[in-house]
Amino acid sequence: MRFTKKDILDIESLEPNEISMILDTAYGMKEISERAVKKVPTLRGKTIVLFFQEPSTRTKLSFDTAAKRLSADSLSISKSSSSIVKGETLIDTAKNLEAMNPDVIVLRHPSSGAAHLIAKRVRASVINAGDGIHAHPSQALLDMMTVREKKGKIKGLKISIIGDIAHSRVARSDITGFSKMGAHVFICAPGTMIPMGIENLGCTISPNIETCIEGADIIMMLRIQKERQGNILFPTEREYAMLYGLNKARLNLAKKDVIVMHPGPMNRGVEISSEVADSEYSLILEQVTNGVALRMALFYLVAGGGRHADSD
Repeated sequence: MRFTKKDILDIESLEPNEISMILDTAYGMKEISERAVKKVPTLRGKTIVLFFQEPSTRTKLSFDTAAKRLSADSLSISKSSSSIVKGETLIDTAKNLEAMNPDVIVLRHPSSGAAHLIAKRVRASVINAGDGIHAHPSQALLDMMTVREKKGKIKGLKISIIGDIAHSRVARSDITGFSKMGAHVFICAPGTMIPMGIENLGCTISPNIETCIEGADIIMMLRIQKERQGNILFPTEREYAMLYGLNKARLNLAKKDVIVMHPGPMNRGVEISSEVADSEYSLILEQVTNGVALRMALFYLVAGGGRHADSD
């Protein structure tokens, strides 16, 4: 099988066999990061532009690291350093980037649909690094990679996702991805943080955190995204932690071999206690490690040997 996608824009557009191919490729890439010399010439001569219009630590650095470990030339620009601050439109900026003949553009943007818009207008491959509250495909893929690596499978597992579902692009991509791969996804959040129709993505809404966690194989905690909330959606952080925070007592309701995940950044003491975040059940830092390998796989598949040259 050859990978034929020009762009990685969301999880909805990926078939289960394509997801499996991405994960299999990422497992092979992970070994490179464990070598004394963490570099291979796979994408030598390729140019990758990281265009991030929102703050990012893990995602931006892991894409940058992934490019460098494959020997690609990685260029980075932000909103504050681009001509967008002078009034240039996103499309014009993208067209100017394309005129420099990059092979891949990695885009993070506060507006949902921005990556799809650009992908239709440039020849370069576009990887969506997060667009508004819509999608974060590489995060969902690295989450699936982490689960499959730890559990040996995804199908049949109970995945509990708890937190600010309404404003989380990670939640939407994870729900779609894990459901596609045969997991049973349950979500829990205050009513003000559960968007209407979210169950159509393939999840079940739990009435409380205890029901959501009970018998879970995987618990995925999400932070409250205050920067995207127009109004205050809960009384206090203390009350939120009491009702929806993951602590050791609640963790005991899950399966004995449960694993705890979080896409970051964490708000310790709010959605997750330090006792749980730093416990033997936590794979939060393993997610970061796998993020580099997963993004190496995406670069390879869209710009290297994974895609037909005439598939554009």
